[in-house]
Amino acid sequence: MRWDELFRDLEAQLEAASATELAAEVADRSRREAAMLTWVDRAREATGARVSVRVSGAGVVDGVLREVGSQWLLVEEEARRDALVPAAAVLAVGGLTSWSAAPGSAGHVVSRLGLGSALRGLARDRAAVSVSLVDGSVVDGTVDRVGQDFLEVSTHEPGEARRQAEVRSVRTLPFAAVSVVRSRA
Repeated sequence: MRWDELFRDLEAQLEAASATELAAEVADRSRREAAMLTWVDRAREATGARVSVRVSGAGVVDGVLREVGSQWLLVEEEARRDALVPAAAVLAVGGLTSWSAAPGSAGHVVSRLGLGSALRGLARDRAAVSVSLVDGSVVDGTVDRVGQDFLEVSTHEPGEARRQAEVRSVRTLPFAAVSVVRSRA
């Protein structure tokens, strides 16, 4: 009878030690996996959710997160107006889910679609935009050209189409100076 108690006690100690070891291993793996995540991985899993993005020089962009690129977020604001936010201008994001996309799961194509690619789409569409800069100023016009690290905007009155006679100036804006590019409704 005493031997039975001894073996039960030893089994219980072994089970407790195994459970403690397993818990420590799970915690260690969780920390390692979290260390590999980027905030863009976190945002990518929240596509379709309402988010609040604090942006350098432009305040807060509130709306539904529509797309996440490697260097930008696309948020649909009220009145179906799109806001393209460079990742470099993001100060904080609220409203992300508790889930994260796996690091590197964006795929080869998405990972190559940088800020320049998104801006080139606006230039191709001749879309009227309002560009907020990190110093708080705003440039209204049409994206004419996008280089490796800059965009050029022909400035004209909001609501006017880009016609040569309406263009007041052409502004070259380094990507590092851009905080939000909004489509004009």
